[in-house]
Amino acid sequence: MTKQLVNSFLIIYISLAIGYLIQLLVKKSILSLPFSLEKARKILQKLAILFFMPLTYIGIYWMMDFHQIKLLFFPLLGILNLILGGTIAILIAGRIRLNNKDTGAFFCCGFFSNLINIGGLICFLSLGEEGYKLVPLYTFFIQITYYAIGFSIAKYYSMKDKQQDQNAFDLKVMLKDPFILVGLASIIIGLSFNASGLLRPAIYTTIISLFIPISTILLLISIGLSMKFNKVRQYLKESILIAAIKFLIVPAVMISIGFLFGYHQINDGLPLKVILILSSAPVAFHSLIPPSQYGLNLDLANSCWIFTTFSLIPLIPLLFFLINLI
Repeated sequence: MTKQLVNSFLIIYISLAIGYLIQLLVKKSILSLPFSLEKARKILQKLAILFFMPLTYIGIYWMMDFHQIKLLFFPLLGILNLILGGTIAILIAGRIRLNNKDTGAFFCCGFFSNLINIGGLICFLSLGEEGYKLVPLYTFFIQITYYAIGFSIAKYYSMKDKQQDQNAFDLKVMLKDPFILVGLASIIIGLSFNASGLLRPAIYTTIISLFIPISTILLLISIGLSMKFNKVRQYLKESILIAAIKFLIVPAVMISIGFLFGYHQINDGLPLKVILILSSAPVAFHSLIPPSQYGLNLDLANSCWIFTTFSLIPLIPLLFFLINLI
């Protein structure tokens, strides 16, 4: 357990530190890149999301066991995870009287969760490939839910003060998004191999063990390239409230639902352990995209993202402890 714990910290925080250090060196003209930090960030994200992660998903779905009919509800739990966090955030925003732009950003932080990169990495390091197999299932509809619900609600709050001639939900744009198309294609290919009865090559186990941390490292470095710490203190109250949603309320509800489905009785409680980890995921980097696109409070979203990401320092040991109790 100690080794997995150390590996989790090293991968997450060294990757973020590398990205942030590069950002500082470039801004101080100590380091010169052949392209902008923004372009570097996009290149790293595309490499991770369009190459490493799809190949991993193909291998995972290739070997996925669907004999447990109860696991077919896993994708729905993933959607509920996001909706629950976003709904609670809107309710709290009303109680603390946030304006529309702040409420939209606050909703994004409650809704968008780092289920795949951080949650998936912790599942892999603590539960191995068996545990990680359930991550793509839990996050099966995550990209579609991000666009269909997350982005449209964020846009709604940006339009409340000033009407804009834009569609809140554009299906054509969503279906042209390469991230969604490649993600869905990798799932379909993996499931096709699964149904065909073909044996997965033994080398795929090694590929998965390498590609999971590599994709996470690339994405975290890209996040470090754009991290801003100077506004966190200004939005400390909002950050603490988001942390309570992410690390207390949502996990408590999702774990309770997991018990009702009897996931604690399947494979030594493995599905319930995965639910615990994924429902405790911090704010996702996606929470910064709608505020920057729709004119919401980007500083608030950035502060909540930083606060919850660094809250993993006490959270990860607690998760490892709780996993051993299930």
